[in-house]
Amino acid sequence: MNLRQLSYFIAIAEEGQITRAAKRLHMAQPPLSQQLKLLEESLGTFLFERTGRNIELTEAGKVLYQRAQKLLQDVDDTSKEIQEIGMGLSGTLSIGAVETNFFHLSRRLRPFHEQYPNVQFRLFSGDSYRLANRLREREIELAIIQLPLNLDDFHSIPLPADHFVFVTQEDGMERESISLEEISKRPLMVLYRESGEGLYEMVVNAFKLRGLEPNINFQCPDPTMLLSLVRSGVASGILPKSSLISYPIEGVKAIDIEHHPIESNSAIIWLKNAYLSKSARHLLETFHSDGRQSIPSIDDEINVMN
Repeated sequence: MNLRQLSYFIAIAEEGQITRAAKRLHMAQPPLSQQLKLLEESLGTFLFERTGRNIELTEAGKVLYQRAQKLLQDVDDTSKEIQEIGMGLSGTLSIGAVETNFFHLSRRLRPFHEQYPNVQFRLFSGDSYRLANRLREREIELAIIQLPLNLDDFHSIPLPADHFVFVTQEDGMERESISLEEISKRPLMVLYRESGEGLYEMVVNAFKLRGLEPNINFQCPDPTMLLSLVRSGVASGILPKSSLISYPIEGVKAIDIEHHPIESNSAIIWLKNAYLSKSARHLLETFHSDGRQSIPSIDDEINVMN
């Protein structure tokens, strides 16, 4: 029994005559009769009762008719699903993002989902080192990471630079900017990552280049914790301005760092010499098509948010 025989069987059952079924299938009657005979022999039972020129389903034939309809529909649905996955129209897309850079992804998800409503997302967070390992292990297809990172194993698209801001309690300071010299005299919190150089090293090096030693009392693994501690008055902090897009900032004031701004760079990366799904390629197109100059600045994003 094969799928072609089942499709022939369904046509015969619905037409009630082998002659009409052959015409419907655009084939000669003898080969169709032969295929029906082979199907009945393989099953060891008659599927039709001959009543003159017409034929009717036996009890076994009725069962097979119901099952064959469902089976062929499942095959058709599976074929369409596989084709849609191949075209990037459905399936699951696994993506990772450093928490401070998640806004690069979040601003794209809604229009992407509207265009490809059957694509599901599985999202991962972590520092750049961990996300790079997830890519190597094929747990995710794309990752938005914080530079620096060894990119020998990856293709990448650079993202707009992000500058750091000083964050403190909202009512603790009424000014628009502050110098690194002033910041160095205050208890400070800084983000860190598990391996390699990250935001922590960027901040410390910025102070050292100016002969300053930051008073870092707390190292936090994520922006939510840092902002919560700032809000409670434990200490002030330094973090990328993009963090203010994705996290609540009530009770926190962001102040620009004057004269010597600290900038961080990021990129979306994917593994070289690895299969990349069509849905991942579609999402990458949104990063290519925006271009560095046309992507709204961090300040523009925050203004929209507020």
